[in-house]
Formats: sequence, structure tokens, C-alpha cells
Amino acid sequence: MPSATDRTCESTPTRWLPFPGWTLPGVVGIGGVQALIKSGADLTGKCVILAGTGPLLLPVAATLARSGARLVLVAEQAPARRVAAFAAGLWRRPARLAQAVVYRARFLQAPYRWGTWVTRVDADGTQLQVTLASDSPTRVRANRVFALPADPRTRIICDLLCTGAGLVASNELARLLDCELEGRFVRVDRYQQTSRPRVFAAGEPTGNTGADAALIEGTIAGLAAAGAAASAERLFPVRDRHRAFARATAAAFAPREELLRLADESTIICRCEDVSLGALKAGWSAREAKLATRAGMGPCQGRVCGPILEALFGAAPDTVRIPAFSTSVAVLADLGRDRHPDPDPVSVPPESVR
Repeated sequence: MPSATDRTCESTPTRWLPFPGWTLPGVVGIGGVQALIKSGADLTGKCVILAGTGPLLLPVAATLARSGARLVLVAEQAPARRVAAFAAGLWRRPARLAQAVVYRARFLQAPYRWGTWVTRVDADGTQLQVTLASDSPTRVRANRVFALPADPRTRIICDLLCTGAGLVASNELARLLDCELEGRFVRVDRYQQTSRPRVFAAGEPTGNTGADAALIEGTIAGLAAAGAAASAERLFPVRDRHRAFARATAAAFAPREELLRLADESTIICRCEDVSLGALKAGWSAREAKLATRAGMGPCQGRVCGPILEALFGAAPDTVRIPAFSTSVAVLADLGRDRHPDPDPVSVPPESVR
């Protein structure tokens, strides 16, 4: 059975902070690679680099190793001092500490480096040449490639790069209902009620606190909605502990400033509409970027480039459309089928079928 951490990674979109080459084939999101593996993708023998941030690197690395991938490097961008301080505090949460140890044991053959991040990716035939920077460049090695003391960069050849800068909360439904937000998260009171009366939110939209916390928050919301406020209040201490851990995690693994400066003028920001960084201007709102470049107007409806524009320019998304998520024609065709059943084919006159 997948852990709560696994489920969170699979269900929450990856935050991208673009760098030259991030749109090349073979570069995938951290959560996306787990979904690919569980849908049957064969990575046996593939040379893989996993680079990103946060405790989710551990279960994803374990999944890659278990799938038969040749994991040559796991790179955590957070500085070593912050990660070490976070790890030192895990004695208060022995279950999480034990889980981390189990995950790490599953990919012991792969080096795990803190303070290391991807700066660019280039195509090298059918493979990728990944350039990494590090706070301690002489410590980074994989595929027998060493960074020289005078050169802060390391280049590694691989088949697949799995990367991302954390997770992005999905707030589309709350925005459709005109609920107030705090950053990208939905503002809720202690009973999980939003700024809209009788509208409750729990889990990822209110903060990336993990699946276990989402279950507690959902229970609180359900009890409060049913009028059982006293029963909901008994769960507040458990929820608060989850939230405290989430805040500590966010502080320890916050993306470093260097990640915001990796893209050059030619780096693609909006993949759907092929909009480069050079086509965008600082100070533009999300709407101005759309009007001038169509950024955010492609098939993904800004789910990838929206958080990028927000991180690089402070251009928060200003619209959301129905359906909130991509929906197939087959799903739409099924709507209302119970109310309007298909007619009996035998009873349909032949001349009506044209």
C-alpha cells in the first residue's frame, strides 16, 4: 500500500522553475515519473538523475530504484545546514524518521547530495547532458565525473532527468467559488470553513501538509458541516501538529534564490504557446502576459506556466475556467445519461439514423 507521502506526490502538481533545456524530451516532473511507473512505464536499466527539493525525493527515489532504474544521483537543492537541522528535529516524530530511513535504504547505491541543483540540460544524442551546481562542488560525483575545485559545475550524462521545485496546491475550485486565498492556499478558519459560508476546504488546497493531515482536516470539515463542532475540536491538536511539521518542512526546503535566475532570454516559460522569457516583461500581470503573448492560454490553462509566472514575476493567476481540470469528451457524454437513457436501437426508425 502506498504511503501518505507517495499519495501526496502522485496527486499534487509539480512546481517547475525553468532552466535552459527543461522542455527537452526526457525531462519529467518528480510526481509525473511516479505516475508513469505506476501506469506501466519500463525504466529498467535507464540512467536517471533525480533533482528537486523536499522529503518527497526519498519515496520517488525508492520507487525509481524499485522499478529497475539506474539512479546515479539524487540532488537536493536545499543547503546542507537547513536539511541537517530539519533532520535533527525528526526525533520528535519517530514514525516519519523511520519512514525516511526505510526509503533511503532502498536506494543506498545512489549518492544523495544536499545543496545541489540543475542549472541546464543539453541534448547529447539520444541522452541528456545535465549540468549541476553545488554549494560544495568537489563532493558531487556520479558516472565517475568529478567537479574540479575551480569549476562549480558538474556534468552528468543520463537518459532521464526527474526534477521539480516542490508542489503546487490546486485551488481552482475554491477560486471558482470566489473563496479568499492566502498566497496559493485557500484561507480557512479553525473548522476548515472558507470565506464563503458553508463552503469547506481540506487537504492540499489549504496547505501541502500531506495525506494524513488531509484526512484529519476532512474529518474536521465534515463534523463542522454536520453541526458537531465539539467533536471537530477534539481533532484540532492532531491537525495542528501536522501543520507545524508542514511549516518546518516548507522552511527547510524552500527553493533557493538561484533557481529563480536560471532561465535565460531564450528559455521557454509557457510550453503550450512557446513563449520565452525574453517575450515577457517584469511588472506584467497574468492578464497582461496573456494579452501580449498568450502565456497561460494553452491546453494546460496555465497549470504549468502559471506558478512559473508567479514565482518569477509575481504575476498571480487572475482567472479560472470551467471545467477546472481537463475533461474528456467521453466523460462529458456520460453526464446526464441516467436522466436521458439511450433509446432502444430496435425502436429507432431506420430513416432517422443518417
